[in-house]
Amino acid sequence: MNVLLISTYELGRQPFGLASPAAWLAAAGATVSCLDLSRESFNEEFVRAADVVAFYVPMHTATRLAVLLIEPVRKLNPRAHICFYGLYAPMNEAYLRRLGAQTILGGEFEEGLVHLVERLAGVAQASSLCSQSEPTVSLSRQTFRVPDRRALPPLEHYAHLVVPGGAHRIVGYTEASRGCKHLCRHCPIVPVYNGAFRVVQRDVVLADIRWQVSSGAQHITFGDPDFFNGPAHALAIVEALHSEFSQLTYDVTIKIEHLLHHAAHLRTLRDTGCLFVTSAVESVDDAVLVKLDKGHTHADFLAVVELCREAGLALQPSFVPFTPWTTLEGYSELLRVLAENDLVESVAPIQLAIRLLIPAGSRLLELEDVRLLVAPFDEAALVYPWRHADSRVDALCEEVENIVRFGEKLNVSRETIFARICDAASAAAGIPASWQRPEPVLVARAAIPYLNEPWYC
Repeated sequence: MNVLLISTYELGRQPFGLASPAAWLAAAGATVSCLDLSRESFNEEFVRAADVVAFYVPMHTATRLAVLLIEPVRKLNPRAHICFYGLYAPMNEAYLRRLGAQTILGGEFEEGLVHLVERLAGVAQASSLCSQSEPTVSLSRQTFRVPDRRALPPLEHYAHLVVPGGAHRIVGYTEASRGCKHLCRHCPIVPVYNGAFRVVQRDVVLADIRWQVSSGAQHITFGDPDFFNGPAHALAIVEALHSEFSQLTYDVTIKIEHLLHHAAHLRTLRDTGCLFVTSAVESVDDAVLVKLDKGHTHADFLAVVELCREAGLALQPSFVPFTPWTTLEGYSELLRVLAENDLVESVAPIQLAIRLLIPAGSRLLELEDVRLLVAPFDEAALVYPWRHADSRVDALCEEVENIVRFGEKLNVSRETIFARICDAASAAAGIPASWQRPEPVLVARAAIPYLNEPWYC
């Protein structure tokens, strides 16, 4: 049976969500093709030859793009069985089925994909109506296979690490775990995993990295939602990694709460090659942090900034600055905190433009003020639409988006983009900044290591 796995976008990463199931399906006897449409063209011949076309949808943007391909795939190959798998598949099951998806798999999806292919093997035409017997969401504890990346574009075609001095390094990507122990209200992982997390076995992770290093990787991004959900598992991996590849660097994502609780391990990260830690700070307003159920405070964030500096790790905070509870004064306060704590270079400009998404099944709907605010669910947009009670906040959000878009297009520095955002925020609030904003630096340069395709939801 011919299986085509398609990824539409995954933030400049070579998709684990194609490489991992490719290995499983090949071991089950399937002929597997992969298309990463963020880096290569739509291949009509692959589509025509496929018995199963499976779209990997780990995030909102990827899902919106994948939906647009259902009709073209159907026209090219009406006999193909259409599957959607990944985080956003079960969250939008009804909508995807109405558009023509026949199998929906979320959570730990590799076993489900193998079972799907085995189920269809005896069907004369794969597109025939065939009731799904695989669980829509599986949280099974899988024994993983080493991902098969041979059918994917080379690593040098993906996002690079930019280091001070301007040099670029080739970046690999892997996952040591999935899901998350925590139940942050805005997080799209929660409706699927509901506080569970699952590990990828250590030998599999190391073998995957070993293959990527042989293919040119000089740095590895660990894509775990939180690398310290299982700290013993995570630390064993990076210690083994550093022992084998002492020059290899890496980055991870860890909650503020975990960085505080496991502060003693920050130097272990540094000593094993970690260059920076991404952390979803989201807000510097304690009231907003409570609404989001983040589990940390403004003071905790600042404490982690100091802990990371003491340990010699770069902290890269991410934010959701535009929420229903954002005020113009509150947004200006975020900019002040970043400037006064020397974090302007540490924050990708897109993080200052992010607007809260409320997807299907979101825990934000537990809040009465959110339920009263949102419009009916928009299936095509995959969100509950909302407007801010103060139209000036929505207008500022749009203006910041434009500043970031044009600034990055022209490759101007983070300081310059930040300064322009400061001016826009001050003008929107009708008050001059009460703190000194950084002077614009027109030429982009790397003051800290960062990936040249930044993370966002």
